[in-house]
Amino acid sequence: MERRRSLPDVLAGGIFILIGGAFVAGALGYELGTPLRMGPGAFPLLVGLIVAGLGLAIVVKGLVAGEVIAFGPVPWRAVAVITVAVLFFGFTVRGLGFVPTSAVTALLTTLASTRVRPLMAVAVAAGLTAASTLIFVVGLQLRIPLVGPWLGF
Repeated sequence: MERRRSLPDVLAGGIFILIGGAFVAGALGYELGTPLRMGPGAFPLLVGLIVAGLGLAIVVKGLVAGEVIAFGPVPWRAVAVITVAVLFFGFTVRGLGFVPTSAVTALLTTLASTRVRPLMAVAVAAGLTAASTLIFVVGLQLRIPLVGPWLGF
């Protein structure tokens, strides 16, 4: 049985490798720090390595397995809602503060799916907001106000 190579997988993997490589190259311009006291270049370096590694895995899969998978229609609602949520977070996190911005962003991304009911979306958003606050503000000591000046605090 002859195996066919998947050109889309090879190209997609190559793009991932390029993007990951760009992150790695950019991160090397910053201080990396130590594992216990990470510098500003540590996170982009790790993300770049992971993305490049995934890209390499996709390229290998495209060359070895080579099956072409037919995708269904593009979920444009989800693409639009998640894009709006990421832009909302980026533009409002300093003004609204971390907690309200995280809550709205989590709620928006949860509602991107047509299968999620509103009550479940609120519960997931509350859980994600609490977890991200504990991780980023408490654990990593991210210096950002919990509630921002736009809300009068």
